[in-house]
Formats: sequence, structure tokens, C-alpha cells
Amino acid sequence: MRPHMRGRNRIGMTDELSAPLGRKRRKGPMPGRKLGLAQWPWARIGAGTLFLGVAGIVLWIALVNDPSGGRPVVEVPVTTATEPNRVEIEVGREIPPDAVDIPATGPGPSFISLGENGEGVAAIERNIAQITAHGALPQLVEETRHGPLPRIGSDGLKPHTAYARPAITPEAAGGRKLIAVVVTGLGLNPTTTRQAIDSLPGAVTLAFAPYGNNLPELAQSARGAGHEIMLELPLEPFDYPQNDPGPHTLLADQPARDNLEKLYWILTRMGGYVGVLNHMGARFTASAADFSPIMEELGIRGLAYLDDGSSNRSVAPQLARANEVPFARADTTLDANPSRNVILSSLAALEARAAERGWAIGTISALPVSIRTLAEWSTGLDENTYLLVPVSALLTDRLTAAQ
Repeated sequence: MRPHMRGRNRIGMTDELSAPLGRKRRKGPMPGRKLGLAQWPWARIGAGTLFLGVAGIVLWIALVNDPSGGRPVVEVPVTTATEPNRVEIEVGREIPPDAVDIPATGPGPSFISLGENGEGVAAIERNIAQITAHGALPQLVEETRHGPLPRIGSDGLKPHTAYARPAITPEAAGGRKLIAVVVTGLGLNPTTTRQAIDSLPGAVTLAFAPYGNNLPELAQSARGAGHEIMLELPLEPFDYPQNDPGPHTLLADQPARDNLEKLYWILTRMGGYVGVLNHMGARFTASAADFSPIMEELGIRGLAYLDDGSSNRSVAPQLARANEVPFARADTTLDANPSRNVILSSLAALEARAAERGWAIGTISALPVSIRTLAEWSTGLDENTYLLVPVSALLTDRLTAAQ
């Protein structure tokens, strides 16, 4: 053994011999030596940290009333009650005590009542308070993102019945022939629209284009003057887009959802109308696949449909019958040539058609010459032979009931 090793071994042996019996020599770092990372007591450090964290949370909850620590809190009330109709509430506050209720079932007027000694005017003044600013009865309105859509009331009352002007049926006409005339394109020109409202008899039906200004106001003025009103539905013609009915025209070969969205926009333009009639649309009305969802929606919402008679390929009669939509088809356009003499000749032909069948329907545009000529003709109509009626009186369900 080397000399320098002998001294070191001798010291080690002396230490072991001097240690107490039964106790092992403590192993540890040499004095003056630092601990390495692997030699740290990690388990005790982790346990201590966890204890301090839990103690801090308990202390915070005990001393602070808001354990959410300032985070935003929203309280949402939970209720099973149906959200109230905003329009109905606002209008309900304005209904006078003597307002006349609309009958829950059966045909009847909205706020136009035909009676003796001025009862019709009095009924208009009383019941007009029930109409919303949109021009519709609150119970016949569905609030949507498009606006107020017509709907069937909870009691079964339908718009085509509620807003119809009372009229005599063919059965009760005593042999007189019934004639309905619908003025189209109103609302686009305020002057001619006012002229039609003020100068034409109340039995003349007024149809408004969906693109007019102030339509709710004009619609209420028309109904206040005793007119029944309709809304025009722009449909695709065969020569579209060279002949364009407008930006919300319902198009053939398009997804049904797209056309329904356009329909909803159109139906919200005003209120108080009995139904819709086509504006153009020879191509669209000839396509059962495209037209069927639209007619179904009209049936669901209790609206009537008037075909202007311009296309013999229209499938409107079949679709209306399948969806229980009150339907009528116009016999002629009275001012295809807008001159006084031609219009008077067309009106004479309409009388002849009514004499032959018992009733007839004509449409006429909102041109000044057309309105003047129609007003002139109506004042000279022989009421012992013919009777001017709103178009709702000649819908299929009314005619069927009278036969």
C-alpha cells in the first residue's frame, strides 16, 4: 500500500470505530458542499406550496363578500310566460272604451261596416283605433326580423276574412250581376294614389305595389275611405331581366328559401290587405315546383290570391285549391290600351261577361286616365242590373258557398 493511502484509510477506520453502536453513519454532503437540484426535497416543497394556496383561498372567501373577484355577472330571469307582443301592447293603450271588437268566427269586416244612417262611417271611426301603425290588427300580426307578417289569429280568424269589405253574395243579389274592379300599381305615385282613394267608390279594390313610399299610411287611408286593399307580388316573367318587376322579384329555378325570404319582405310592407295578386310572373306561375311553396305559405297565413289572368299557363288555380287559398282570376285588363274610349269599351265587355256568367273581374292600372274613366263609368252603372263589389266577394270560397 502506498504511504499516502495508508494515512487516509487509517482515518476512515477510526471514524467508523468511534461511531455509537446500533447507529449508522449519516450520509450527507461534505461540509461546505452545496446541494444539487436532484437532492432538493421536492415533495415537501410542493406540499407546502399547495397548503399556502388553499389557505389563501379560504382566507379570501372569509374576508371578501364577492368571491367572484370583480368578474362581470349577468342575472337572467327565467320565466315560462310568453313574451308579450310589443305592437299589441302599444296599440292596446290607445284603444278607446267604445272600440268595436272583431268577431272571432265567421266572415265579417275588419273595421268597415255597411249599415243605415251613417253606421258605416261611425264603425270606421271606432274600429280604426284597433289598427296598428302598420295597418293591421294586432292579433293578426306575427313579429319577425323582416317586420310584422300577417298570420291567422289564435281564434281562427284569417286576414282575408277580417279585412274583407262586406258585400252581397251572388245568391243574395236578386239576379243582379256582380262586377269587381281592382286598381293596380298604387303607392308608387302619391298623386294618383290619392286620386284613386278619393274619387273611386269604396267597392273598388285597391292594390299596392310593395315598392311604394308610406304604404302603411296610404293603406289606412284607403281602408278608411271604404276600400278593400291587396298587395302586389312581383313574379318572374319569361323575358326577365329585360322586363324586371323589381329587386325582390320571386324567380323560377331558385331555392325555395330564397323566394320565401323575398315573400316575407314583401308581405311586411303594409298591413290590412285581404291577399296578394301577381305582378307579371308568366314564367314563375307556370312552374308548380317554384310556385307551390309560395302558395302554401299564403294558405298558412290566411291570405287570398288573385291571378291577373295574363297567362293561360298559370298553375295558380290548382295550387290554390290544394292549399285552401281563396282564389279568383281576373277576366281582363281594362286599360291595355290606356285611352278613355278603349277603357269604356273594355268596361262594356266586362259587363257583358258578368251578364253571361253572373259575375266578372277586371284589373286596371293606376294611370290618371284610367282612374278618371273608371270613376266616370261607376257613376253611370245601372245598379238594377249590375252591382259593383270588392274582389273578396268573388273569391272561390264565397262563390262556392253561394252556389
